[in-house]
Amino acid sequence: MKTLRNTIQPPAGHWVGDGFPVRSLFSYHGDTEAISPFLLFDYAGPHVFEPKAGPPRGVGAHPHRGFETVTIVYDGEVSHQDSSGGGGTIGPGDVQWMTAGGGIIHEEFHSKGYSKSGGPFRMVQLWVNLPAKDKGVAPAYQAITDDTIPAVPLDGGKARIIAGMFGETDGPARTFTPINLWDVRLDAGSETFLPLPDGHNSMIAVLSGHVMIEGKAFGEAEIAHLSTEGEGVRLQADGESMILVLTGAPIDEPVFGYGPFVMTSKAEIREAIEDFQSGRFGQMPAN
Repeated sequence: MKTLRNTIQPPAGHWVGDGFPVRSLFSYHGDTEAISPFLLFDYAGPHVFEPKAGPPRGVGAHPHRGFETVTIVYDGEVSHQDSSGGGGTIGPGDVQWMTAGGGIIHEEFHSKGYSKSGGPFRMVQLWVNLPAKDKGVAPAYQAITDDTIPAVPLDGGKARIIAGMFGETDGPARTFTPINLWDVRLDAGSETFLPLPDGHNSMIAVLSGHVMIEGKAFGEAEIAHLSTEGEGVRLQADGESMILVLTGAPIDEPVFGYGPFVMTSKAEIREAIEDFQSGRFGQMPAN
């Protein structure tokens, strides 16, 4: 069995643009070996937006290189477009998996319909590192809709398999390194075993409700950081709970991050900045 390594508690929140009230539960500014292949975990919400006339709230065009962004919507709607031609709108249960690779520019806004109606909003965005050999791959975009994500029944709940494998069930996301990403819902009073693989850095993020792991309680926006060694973890849900399970094989390479660029050296960061400023990341499509 895996053991509890430490607890990651939420910092004070901040706004990303005017559309995403975020708590960054971890980032590449900390111990990157302990969280590899993951780089950043932003939990946006829960928040209720009032109806808005005019342009939707969000974040305008900005660059990335060297990793992937994974956006999971629980409430509300997010519209995306990028310089590779990828884009679309996702709502509850849907996922956007964008590979920045060698360089991309993208924007993220509330959908026009959600912006006009307002309502509850909750999403997670992860940054997933790419190994050095893949940091220059062509940008790509995966639109993963709720109806394509298989669900596996658990004792007292269910797990939607976004990426990786649970038993014999494969998730639809294409990944560059071994990763599991499971959206798990637990019933009140349930006890559940999750088969996490040995050798993977493993984390359980509680998005709502309360769960117990090794006798310790975890609530909203807290992460149970588990040992790399061992297979599986047992947890109990005090009430109805929503958790996100992340495991991944560590990438044993240096991590140098500067804002929206994550590479393996300072020289590569300088190159990324120069390439972006020189227009080599492409152009956003005309609206």
